[in-house]
Amino acid sequence: MDSIDAVLTTHPPRFDEVEAAAIGGDVFGVVADGAVNLGSERDQTFLLTSSRAPAAVLKVSNSAESTANLDMEALVVAHIARVDPSLPVARPLMHLAAADPDAPLSYRALVGASQAHWCRAYPVIPGRLRCNPSELSDRAVIAWGETVARLARAMRGFSHPSAHRVLPWDLKAVPMVRGMVAAIRNPEWSTAVEQVLDRYDTAIAPRWESLRAQVVHGDLNVDNAIVDDDGMISGIIDFGDMSHTALITDLASVIDSLVLDRTGDDSFRIARLVLDGYQRVTPLEADELLVISDAWAARAAAGIAIGSWRSAEGLEDPEFAERDLVRLYAVLRRILDTGFDEAAQRVSGISPMRSRDELIRRREDVFGPAAEPLTYDEPLLAHHASGVWMYDANGDRFLDAYNNVPCVGHAHPRVSEAIARQSRLVNTHLRYLHPTAIELAERLLATCPAGLDTVLFVNSGSEANDLAWRLATHVTGRRGALCTHFAYHGISEAIAPMSPEVLYKQQHSDHVERWRPADAYRGEHLDASQFVEALARLESKELPPAAVMLDGILQSDGVQVLTPEYVRDLARRTHEAGALWIADEVQGGHGRTGEAMWSFQRFGIKPDFVTLGKPMGNGHPIAAVITRREFLEDFADATVIFSTFGGNPVSAAAGLAVLDVLEDERVLPRVAAAGQMLRTAVRDATRDVSCVGDVRGMGLANGIEIVGPGSKTPDPVAASNIKNAMKRNGVLIGTTGAAANVLKVRPPLAFTEREVPVFVDALVASLRGLDLAE
Repeated sequence: MDSIDAVLTTHPPRFDEVEAAAIGGDVFGVVADGAVNLGSERDQTFLLTSSRAPAAVLKVSNSAESTANLDMEALVVAHIARVDPSLPVARPLMHLAAADPDAPLSYRALVGASQAHWCRAYPVIPGRLRCNPSELSDRAVIAWGETVARLARAMRGFSHPSAHRVLPWDLKAVPMVRGMVAAIRNPEWSTAVEQVLDRYDTAIAPRWESLRAQVVHGDLNVDNAIVDDDGMISGIIDFGDMSHTALITDLASVIDSLVLDRTGDDSFRIARLVLDGYQRVTPLEADELLVISDAWAARAAAGIAIGSWRSAEGLEDPEFAERDLVRLYAVLRRILDTGFDEAAQRVSGISPMRSRDELIRRREDVFGPAAEPLTYDEPLLAHHASGVWMYDANGDRFLDAYNNVPCVGHAHPRVSEAIARQSRLVNTHLRYLHPTAIELAERLLATCPAGLDTVLFVNSGSEANDLAWRLATHVTGRRGALCTHFAYHGISEAIAPMSPEVLYKQQHSDHVERWRPADAYRGEHLDASQFVEALARLESKELPPAAVMLDGILQSDGVQVLTPEYVRDLARRTHEAGALWIADEVQGGHGRTGEAMWSFQRFGIKPDFVTLGKPMGNGHPIAAVITRREFLEDFADATVIFSTFGGNPVSAAAGLAVLDVLEDERVLPRVAAAGQMLRTAVRDATRDVSCVGDVRGMGLANGIEIVGPGSKTPDPVAASNIKNAMKRNGVLIGTTGAAANVLKVRPPLAFTEREVPVFVDALVASLRGLDLAE
């Protein structure tokens, strides 16, 4: 067994109540005529009384206790009082001979004739000691978690040489605890403790050096906390077990204490409530969440081993120790019967990764037949992502060249932190005043042409387009609509008819007409003729147009590059026809073209409505309609526009963070350079590949058209095969266009020139693997 501090092997002091009262008066000036022995593991603690009323608390230390440890306790209390004065920490009294309140020596005095002991005195803190943990309310349990976190936060700037000692109930001292297992008389208990210590070796030990560490209290439990009538902590006492160790040591200690005498699954529920309270103050990191249940089990196992060893060494009354050990074993048994992995899931809420086949089956059971089918022959089982990289459950990584919603990159730290920070403060609706949505609206308007002066927040691109359409029909008094041949604008009842990409062929709404921009690849001249014909069809049905809706990059139509002259002509004709222009920037906005913030700005037009979707929050549910105040004045007389959580503080914080990243990382020029390099590299690599008919796009909105050999006939089968081969080669893409034959290359805007060779190599390998490269 590793060396054990002498203070743990030395019998506690043996002062009686009369001596304690005398020490209080002679050393600390506390007028006391009686004392009550409160009991203590290795020291003695007395409640000093005067006429039976509490006067002070006297603590007589073990004779083996070092002065360095005692001074560390005095210093940390002073430190906590400076950092978080509202924490109810017991602060020591100066002895009568002391002069300097900043000197630790002023708070300890030597007493005893035959054997010297250091003693300290504390004021009485109102409340009761050693509450019954099973009687604590849920509210109190959560508050305990918060207090533990606050205490650790107050101590994180504290350091002292003595804090690096090793104590057996510290999580880092499990090897020391193993040496005590032989003292456990009950073989079932011994086996259980060994199982937990083995789990520690496989689950905690490999991660130990990655866990956050600092000086912590180390033993905040029901024996070391005073509570009020509601079970809330009103006093924190006994810093004698503090050490520099993993931050979760404190959390494991309080969980271990508060679950005592709880039955069944209530132990895990209480553990979760403690964790909830703790994370209101200090969120746990991923590794900490993974091991917190094992840390709790290790703490309980250590308690059984230490208690058994102390009893065997004659340092503790065996009968008293047995009562506590029975309670601890019940907790340990419950964890073991549940299983370590299941217990970890119940406490942390982190679900184990299921097999892909199981998830596919369960998905089919609950999502129904109308859900969007999974992409790829071998669906991606996504585990985590960062920037432009996604990782599956096996740890294999994939270059994401498909997903536009994580606009500035998966899990961007600026956006993630903004969401987390604001969610810990407040999240509510726009009926209450809050600055984030206002600032976001102001910054969005600053990116738009003059005249666009009003922002309406909703939660998704579908909602934004729905609201824009609703306003357009109200302003014009019309109900006709125009969209492109294979557009996608949303799923609401009003917008789905303008989303032919997701409609069955037989579905059609009389009030919607479509036009197909000319196909430059196939030699068609880009003019307004089809648009004019679509307008005429509406008029012939006596359904004059209320609005034209256009995605400026034609993502769903196969990624077509429209000229400014063409779109300006369409916008002019739209307004001449008495209709309004809706610029759908869900896919093409936030700098995706690399030329401007919004794709409509490439064309030099002034839309009547600009709609934004979830990319504006990097995937967080926020969207917006940017429009003219004049359109709303009459509308406001009839109703109000209210989306319960549109523009809520958390979503708005995400939106602001995205705008910050776009500016600070100079995303637009990076997008332009990466897109140009990508298109050039793909053209060069596929120059002699007959199935690659065209490579087109702008910025990071790009399409690679796949055609039949020696023709310009769309080949959706080959396109699908290439998409799946690309996934096998570590790159994610999709397909788009009315014939589903265009490879959709639409990565997060974190995609840079560094990723271009990765993409091109995967494309070449995929074409060769499918015998499509010549």
